[in-house]
Amino acid sequence: MTQVITCINCPVGCRMTVLLSDDGEFLSVTGNTCPRGASYARQECTLPKRVITAVIPVEGSRTPLSVKTSCPIPKAMIYQIMGKLSTLHLHTPVTSGQVIVRDILQTGADIIATRSIP
Repeated sequence: MTQVITCINCPVGCRMTVLLSDDGEFLSVTGNTCPRGASYARQECTLPKRVITAVIPVEGSRTPLSVKTSCPIPKAMIYQIMGKLSTLHLHTPVTSGQVIVRDILQTGADIIATRSIP
């Protein structure tokens, strides 16, 4: 199986062709101009990950709290994590960098506040 993807690690945006076995195992990549592109291709085609950003309502504030994951999480878990975030009930004050949820859904990623709400 062959996939054509565009690398997003730098502004060059290499178009890469990734060869996968029938069971989805990474075999090779061509078209990358640096090793970061090869690493990105392997990860993106076998276990894609994303950083999640979201907003959560905060009781006592008209402005919602912006949050993000501390590291990329498996793309397949985005909806589960967003569902978990929708159940949170936060109260002021919240400080930028504060951990809102540790190790969300056992992904190894924390949910971090990206701004302060006094």
